Amino acid sequence: MAWLMLAAAIATEVAATLGLRGTAGEFRLLPMLLVIVGYVASFTLMAFALRTLNVGVVYAIWAGAGTAGVTIAAALLYGERLNLTAVGGMALIVVGVVILAASGATRHG
Repeated sequence: MAWLMLAAAIATEVAATLGLRGTAGEFRLLPMLLVIVGYVASFTLMAFALRTLNVGVVYAIWAGAGTAGVTIAAALLYGERLNLTAVGGMALIVVGVVILAASGATRHG
């Protein structure tokens, strides 16, 4: 269940971060509500995941997957360009998170 909470925390963080683009340059109510609700939901869900999982692993996965998710979504939704260096960096983040999670540091105690 903690992993599901973490996945939902990542999804809501990605949505909130993408919503920031809709607030750039001017105040718009709906994108701002998406940002606020998304970040509140993300941190709440992450707090539930932390009941079972270690903070280092949770934060690494949340930050890494969120970064990759926002980058990929921005490329698809907004036409932002990804070069080989950016893709390689995201691959390194994913590999690092997998190694951290596989290290056995995912449980309290």
